[in-house]
Amino acid sequence: MALPTPSSAFLLDYEKELNPQQLEVVKAEGGPILVIAGAGSGKTRVVTYRVAYLIEKGIHPSGILLVTFTNKAAREMLRRVELLMPGAMGVSSRVWGGTFHHIGNRILRRHAPLVGFQPNYTILDQEDAKSLMETCITELKMNPKGSRFPRAEVLEDIEGLAVNTQRPVEEIVLERYPYFYDLLDDIRAVAAHYRKRKHELNSLDFDDLLFYWKTLLQEHAEVRARYGEQFRHLLVDEYQDTNRIQADIIDLLAERHGNVMVVGDDSQSIYSFRGANFANILSFPDRYPAAKVYKLEINYRSTPEILHLANSSIVFNRHQFPKELKTIRPGGSVPSLVPVQDVLEQAYFVAQKIEEIRDEGTPLAEMAVLYRAHYHSMELQMELTRRGIPFQVRSGLRFFEQAHIKDVCAYLKVVCNPLDELAWKRMLQLYPKVGKATAEKIWRFISAGTSDPWTALDSKEVTQKVPAGAREGWRALLKTMVPLRRDGMTSDPMGMIERVMRGGYEEYLQARYPNYESRADDLRQLAAFAGQYASCQDFLSELALLTSIESEAQPFEGGDGMVTLSSVHQAKGLEWSAVFIIWLAEGRFPSLRSLSETGEEGEEEERRLFYVAITRARDELYLCYPRFAPDRGGRDMIQQPSRFLSELSGEGYEKVGLDE
Repeated sequence: MALPTPSSAFLLDYEKELNPQQLEVVKAEGGPILVIAGAGSGKTRVVTYRVAYLIEKGIHPSGILLVTFTNKAAREMLRRVELLMPGAMGVSSRVWGGTFHHIGNRILRRHAPLVGFQPNYTILDQEDAKSLMETCITELKMNPKGSRFPRAEVLEDIEGLAVNTQRPVEEIVLERYPYFYDLLDDIRAVAAHYRKRKHELNSLDFDDLLFYWKTLLQEHAEVRARYGEQFRHLLVDEYQDTNRIQADIIDLLAERHGNVMVVGDDSQSIYSFRGANFANILSFPDRYPAAKVYKLEINYRSTPEILHLANSSIVFNRHQFPKELKTIRPGGSVPSLVPVQDVLEQAYFVAQKIEEIRDEGTPLAEMAVLYRAHYHSMELQMELTRRGIPFQVRSGLRFFEQAHIKDVCAYLKVVCNPLDELAWKRMLQLYPKVGKATAEKIWRFISAGTSDPWTALDSKEVTQKVPAGAREGWRALLKTMVPLRRDGMTSDPMGMIERVMRGGYEEYLQARYPNYESRADDLRQLAAFAGQYASCQDFLSELALLTSIESEAQPFEGGDGMVTLSSVHQAKGLEWSAVFIIWLAEGRFPSLRSLSETGEEGEEEERRLFYVAITRARDELYLCYPRFAPDRGGRDMIQQPSRFLSELSGEGYEKVGLDE
């Protein structure tokens, strides 16, 4: 196929459209190139113009591989290329653009027999993969020594991390799931059976698309040569978020020509928990000694004051490519540091300030509250609900809508109201071998002819209704419920939640959820919060009323949208006019767990998280932390400001005292 001839109809004026740093990247010669693109520096613009420039220089669109982290991002970049080059319509359909998984699938369809599959293989979505893993657990009859074996979601996470990080399963289990290490042989057996069953079904899951793509390139030189010859230029967006196997794939494809441009920001590498490998971007010049390194440091988003704070913080990281963001915007307000008395005052301040900023003309949709952990938003969600301020939660479900919160509250509801059928059924189905039908049967029996199901709960007749496989769980339920009812009678909702956790629910979380620790943190915070209520009934009533108010909440007149509540991880890539960062206390942000498990490496990633949070703000930034917060026992403990605040030594922000 003939290469397109550049036409004067669509030759671009790059000097006019790009700043000097961007222009240098777009017009760079071939070879390995690392682009360190600071926050808000026009990274997407640079990648888009780079594709257009290559095509203008005579590179056929099919010779360009553009790898992004969402297919939507690839489509948007290629759409922009077509807008830039109206004389080259259809270019977007010829450039190979998309996610690693999308492109891997295109290549594997052509060569599937070489890796042991037929070209018409099925791609298992997340639900299908979970179902197959559950089938494997059942087929191998896994219930070793009566212990609670990890659920399919956990096993999928272990297998996926092993593939994406190219590490042995035992390392993943020891690091992420140490409480299952004694079951390692059984976990390996299920993983092996899962891989065998996928071959039998001619099916691949998402991780397989990467695994077999790499296998194809690594073990079949002719295939590697074919695509190395076709893809004359490789462009990889968000390179700091790539994992080990993705970096290996790019290295194999770049082996022939070496024309690989990776674009990313090492200061925004925050996804190690997903398997992203910070070393990929840091070591790029080592893997490609001829690499040229460019920096995009002109920020179009934030005020100089906000950028000064970001620059002053990230400089404390030792492992990075040094850079200093500069802005073309005029000066604005200095970021505010707001120490508050406790978490309730923190929620009150943020909600009050949101109303003030809105009254000054900033829409609610232009405001966001960011935090390190989902439970940090609990009190704020309650305060916003009370005030009728509409909000959306990007970091997951609204706090009290989460399954684990509802599960534990079901125990408390049963204690407070033994006739609560829905709570009974939810609670019963948490135990092994108790499904909807069994729960219905048990409920009908214990509620028949009595106003107090407790009297029938531990009777011989009820026990006989429980399937043999569920009786161990049933005994655990009884062991929990008897003292739990006693706690309820003494009006101790905090103690009740803690007892449910100790009574087996924490083990249930471990077995069921890959993010067990964050869910356990949610429940500990819920317990501490419940400690302020005089009775279990008062606590549950407050939650019910808040949920009711929340469901009736309407956006303020004027249609200015909703405030965004988000973890910092979920906020990456977004921006708002006004940003609040809450819970900036030592051990909360940075996370104590990250510091204790990964040392300096963990501290530096936590600081990068802080940097990402700061650089989401365009005009106003508020940094908040409570001076006192309850510990796991419900006692108020003094909170130290985050080390990320302390190390600034008062520079870059103005301290605001609410009592001044």
